Amino acid sequence: MRRLPFLWQDDILGEVTTLASFGLRQSPVFVGETIRYENVVHYVAPEWPDVAPMLEGLRTFVERTQGASATARAAVASFAFVYIHPLADGNGRVHRFLVNDVLRRDGAIHAPFILPLSALITEHSAERARYDEALEAFSRPLMERYADRYRFSKEPEQHPDGVVSNFHFDAYADARMAWRFLDLTSHVEYTAGLLARTIQQEMHAQAAFFRSFGQARAAVKEIIEGPDADVDAIVRSVRENNGVRSGKLAKRFPALQNDTTWAKVASAVAESFASGSPPQDRP
Repeated sequence: MRRLPFLWQDDILGEVTTLASFGLRQSPVFVGETIRYENVVHYVAPEWPDVAPMLEGLRTFVERTQGASATARAAVASFAFVYIHPLADGNGRVHRFLVNDVLRRDGAIHAPFILPLSALITEHSAERARYDEALEAFSRPLMERYADRYRFSKEPEQHPDGVVSNFHFDAYADARMAWRFLDLTSHVEYTAGLLARTIQQEMHAQAAFFRSFGQARAAVKEIIEGPDADVDAIVRSVRENNGVRSGKLAKRFPALQNDTTWAKVASAVAESFASGSPPQDRP
């Protein structure tokens, strides 16, 4: 488990040179924001020397619960990971990846399918609010208890992983049991709902979009022949510009400079998507 986060971080986020810092963190971590020039802390992660042992405990959980509910295992593994916040960068994306990873390993979903959880969370404000509420089920009471135990010093210090920070938390030892023995019941309930909404809403919307896009591609090819990549560019341009012909597109495809041809193309694309409006173009 200690080596796996490194591999996940590299595979999910890209080459390590794109990361601010790679591997298990060796510095304090907090989640917060600046309001009226003051730092407001919403969550403090465990002290970095506890990260490796906590990841080992998470690995033990995954091993010992094999055969149990895939949804519950995915919820616990993913939320426990993000609360440990073991990486210097990319914790949120690895956290959401873990849901699909556990479901795949447990046979709840099969290759090549991947549930677009991040798409649903990031593209819908109500879903983002549910996600934040799930995270706050643990972080809010934690910070209410320790609201007076963190501070920001005037002089920052550099930590072993190269991170420079002036954040200090004085209750790591007292809060250790809270991090080690999480009550993730509400997180399991949230994850079950998220999976259902992803399948019923996001995947249906994406499937409808791809069907419409395929129909639009075929319809445009009846008017102007070309490779799929070129026709797809035309379809996207029609949608992005609400049927208005762009000068750049007309210059790239001279046949579209003809008003009649363009009108037919724009109409064909509009009719192909008339049955539904997907959240965004993805091809």
